[in-house]
Amino acid sequence: MATQEPEEDLLEMSAETRSILEENNLRPLWEVENDLGNMQAGLEPDIWKWEDIKEAIDGIERDVPIADLPPGFQRRVAVPLNTGGYNNAISNTIYVGVQTVSPGETAPSHRHSANALRFTIDGDEDMKTVVAGEEFPMRDGDLITTPQWEWHDHVNDSDEVAAWLDVLDLPLVLDSLNARQAFENHELERQPVTKTQGYWDSQYGRARPEDDKFEDDIPGPFQGIREATPPYRFSWQETLETLEQRAENDDPDPHDGYSLSYVNPATGEAPLFPTMSFRAQLIQEETEPHFHNTVDIYFVVEGEGATHVGDEVLEWGERDIFVVPRDEIHHHEPEGEAILLGITDRPVFEAFNLYAEATPN
Repeated sequence: MATQEPEEDLLEMSAETRSILEENNLRPLWEVENDLGNMQAGLEPDIWKWEDIKEAIDGIERDVPIADLPPGFQRRVAVPLNTGGYNNAISNTIYVGVQTVSPGETAPSHRHSANALRFTIDGDEDMKTVVAGEEFPMRDGDLITTPQWEWHDHVNDSDEVAAWLDVLDLPLVLDSLNARQAFENHELERQPVTKTQGYWDSQYGRARPEDDKFEDDIPGPFQGIREATPPYRFSWQETLETLEQRAENDDPDPHDGYSLSYVNPATGEAPLFPTMSFRAQLIQEETEPHFHNTVDIYFVVEGEGATHVGDEVLEWGERDIFVVPRDEIHHHEPEGEAILLGITDRPVFEAFNLYAEATPN
């Protein structure tokens, strides 16, 4: 049964009552209820074309050496901003940026409490992200995790500029939750390499040590109550082979096509992080419309097509980035075959038992 709007003349308060409220920083419910849930700007369907991103990151690459950047987040990154008015990230829960490192450069070692990963756009065997003492090669399409509070630096020993997608939960942690971000720069530009390549994979593969718990023995200000997602490199070649096997043997999901979730290597289960989930999607035909109360962000790995979001059509091609806001009816329409990297904040909503999705009537 619908509630009736109170008549304003019945809610008129005396000057004395109003004064008491104002003096004690109080307001009646009927004056604040319309503000609840509207404190942050609304997100809009949006797309960033790769040719524009490339022009921007080339300019930053040319004009700003890493060594000239101020201490702290000493990274050369172009950050997509949502046109809905959220002025520091692509959404209010997930940060996405495109980072570059020039030949011979190092993005200095630091660590922080935010969850982070890299999805390689232009990589090389000699481009490495160093995490928890291991050098992880960054080949095209590889996805590499950066656990909370683990040292990480990026070293380009190749002859070409390297580029990748940075994804972190910074807006959720810093803005929505207003939580303290623990951060520390390493005393050295490059952390010591203390493990052979493949070490972390050997700890979390199909055969693993009996005591396979990942323990961070480095003291610091950030102490979580559960084990962080471990350092891990998901090879794009292996991911693509698995995706193609699914397409040859299984039926597609009506909304996501053939989809694979990146799982937490320690548990073998999704989500990859408690705050963000990632999936590789192979789409061969138009999907069916649906909507959900979580944000979806996409990076186009291969192919061309369009995603219909409400009344808008986002036409995309290889390496474009686009966002589907919450509660927007949407579906994908590829031109032939396309592969997308899907990113979502769904784990947060599931943790609070708030996730919901439906198909339109």
